[in-house]
Amino acid sequence: MSKESALVPVLIVEDDEADAYLVRMAFADTGMAVELSHVGDGIEALEYLRRGLAPRPCLILLDLNMPRMDGRTFLAEIKADAELRTIPVVILSTSDSPRDKAQSRELGAADYIVKPMYMEELNNAVRRLARFWGGEEE
Repeated sequence: MSKESALVPVLIVEDDEADAYLVRMAFADTGMAVELSHVGDGIEALEYLRRGLAPRPCLILLDLNMPRMDGRTFLAEIKADAELRTIPVVILSTSDSPRDKAQSRELGAADYIVKPMYMEELNNAVRRLARFWGGEEE
């Protein structure tokens, strides 16, 4: 399967439907071939990942503040799991706190984007990911 035809599986872990929609639109704007899946909290995300029914995501976009299981707990759980720890996680949070950013990196997050995301900033981040997977040229 060529890179052009391969769908890149991405998991959005976000309780706010509007924010999840913005992420979907940012990916659509790149033209990158992605298979986006969306769950509303950390518990749903762990169930999704551990069931193994869907393709394993190449990237997880994670909100920090969610009901039932927050992003910090979820991040710690997957980074402690030998089967899941290699999946890159990018935090999408309303918190601009240096403490939250540092803690997220300590827990293993690959990047941290502050919400509300300006569409241009989100599009640029998604384009960086697209270049990483060979989906778009600079």
